[in-house]
Amino acid sequence: MIHNQHLFHIPVMGTGHSIDSPIRVAHLGIHSVISIVDDLLCEKIRKHYSTEYQIPYKNIPRSAGDGRAERITAYLDTVSDIVNQKFEDLKESPLFTGSQKDRYFNLLPDGNPLKKSYEFISSLGDKESREHYIRELTDKMTPGAIDVNIMAKVDALRLDNDDQPMSSEFSDASAALRGFANSKLESSVVLSAGFNPRLYNYLSEFRDFYRDQSGKIKKKIILKVSDFRSALIQGKYLAKKGLEVAEFRIESGLNCGGHAFASDGHLLPILLQEFREKREQLQASFQPLIQKFYESRGWDYPSNDSDVAKARITVQGGIGTHGELQRLLNDFEMDGTGWGSPFLLVPEATCVDDFTSDLLAEAGESELYLSGVSPLGVPFNNIRGSGSEIHTKELIDKGKPGSKCPKGFLVSNTEFTENPICTASAEYQILKVNQIQDSDMPQMKKEREKKKVLAKTCLCTNLGTGSLIRLGIMKPSYGRQAICPGPNVAWFDRQYSLDEMVNHIYGRQESLVPSKRPHMFAKELVMYVDYIKELSEQIDEDEQEWKKLIKMRRNLDKGMELCLQISEEKPYKGENLESIRTTVEKQQERLDEIFAVTA
Repeated sequence: MIHNQHLFHIPVMGTGHSIDSPIRVAHLGIHSVISIVDDLLCEKIRKHYSTEYQIPYKNIPRSAGDGRAERITAYLDTVSDIVNQKFEDLKESPLFTGSQKDRYFNLLPDGNPLKKSYEFISSLGDKESREHYIRELTDKMTPGAIDVNIMAKVDALRLDNDDQPMSSEFSDASAALRGFANSKLESSVVLSAGFNPRLYNYLSEFRDFYRDQSGKIKKKIILKVSDFRSALIQGKYLAKKGLEVAEFRIESGLNCGGHAFASDGHLLPILLQEFREKREQLQASFQPLIQKFYESRGWDYPSNDSDVAKARITVQGGIGTHGELQRLLNDFEMDGTGWGSPFLLVPEATCVDDFTSDLLAEAGESELYLSGVSPLGVPFNNIRGSGSEIHTKELIDKGKPGSKCPKGFLVSNTEFTENPICTASAEYQILKVNQIQDSDMPQMKKEREKKKVLAKTCLCTNLGTGSLIRLGIMKPSYGRQAICPGPNVAWFDRQYSLDEMVNHIYGRQESLVPSKRPHMFAKELVMYVDYIKELSEQIDEDEQEWKKLIKMRRNLDKGMELCLQISEEKPYKGENLESIRTTVEKQQERLDEIFAVTA
């Protein structure tokens, strides 16, 4: 894995918003993550950049036998070639002339060894010494990583020409993994959205995920996890197959972009505290299992513990100020952070169309909400007024709800059909609405249930539309753009340059957000109480469901105690700790009101 010279990375955002981020920022040393869920989108983007960079292009048709994997491999190889060329060109640039090479070093965090060397060389007067040190420094430069994301449980089994299920290696997630494994990249796959044993077993079929004779792992594994227990279970499962986890990425259950996988009320500070206290347990649990596997295969494994890198632990979800960054790195001892939604307003870094970019810049807290639009049935962070929302409403108004389901990545429902279909499809929505209408439930409940059904939208297509419009592949009039920002973007109100955003992250300029912005821990708490309130209004008098909410409330109470302790500490620069205290007090009152019915 390429060492991250920065204290942040740009996580995956939708299927299209970070799909070309490495082309935009990797030559400047910034890590980012591409979604490879949509191989058809990858193919269109590959064609675009092949033309722009004069790279030979041959279409891989949908009818190709292993087309999904081949399209992903071809796209990743193209991105790799472009990034490598841009990086080599940058290295050849002169220093101290305001070049992109100077920008590379100026973007680095203060205190970074490369930046210190750059500043030292700039002070030298002797030309010969300067040139010597510049060559040495140039040799130490590294590009940003081209990492890829696979949603582990978005893993539909495909049908052959006779409508029979194909073998498991042709499932969506397995084919995507094969596409990455067969690429020339030396980077990481980020596995998110749950534990998929079939996919995890398939990892072991590719030698690049293991150490070579020199001890190097060409392709590494990053797990996005919700808590320590999940990290331990998944890490052990992989370790028994000799597979090492290079990094655990902790993400807030709700205060994030995209799909939100709510925890049982475990707030981020509680989760981070456990990782900080038990991180040595991870290495101690995995290492013997990995070594045993290598021994069983007769493979060499580093005998010295110092030669085995410990898994990095990073965090993402709602980070918005330099002070919050400092707390995560210093107090919770995280190795790095992920900054997603703010970069949606940085055109140099992400691929967002003008209409959606303006929508994001103008959005306040009330425009950003946890929606039910995802066919996965998982809460989805959304924005009001998107092209996708407008298009979905137009279809409903015409009496023709639902999508034609052109891609089928999210097919999972077999309520009405033998083969799975998508809950955002016209086929499903018509059948489901008719079923609700013919039921004997009260009319008010019928309307509520029909509204839930019709809210589902085609994320497979719509999450990639904005990138196609931005690149000029599709006309803006097509619309339908979906985007999945975290609520944090409400406090960023215009487009920013890459330098502005990076300097904001490192606290090198006036903050881009107002001082009244609530702390990330405060915002997460509010979102959990909102979530509990919504659930409480849906479960009526179901005793078991109330027990689950009571458990969440108990966990929230523990989290609020820790939040109050943090609020009493000395704030880092730009850190609004006062908002934590006032938020805890208010949310405790709200919880008392919600649970008064069970008293």
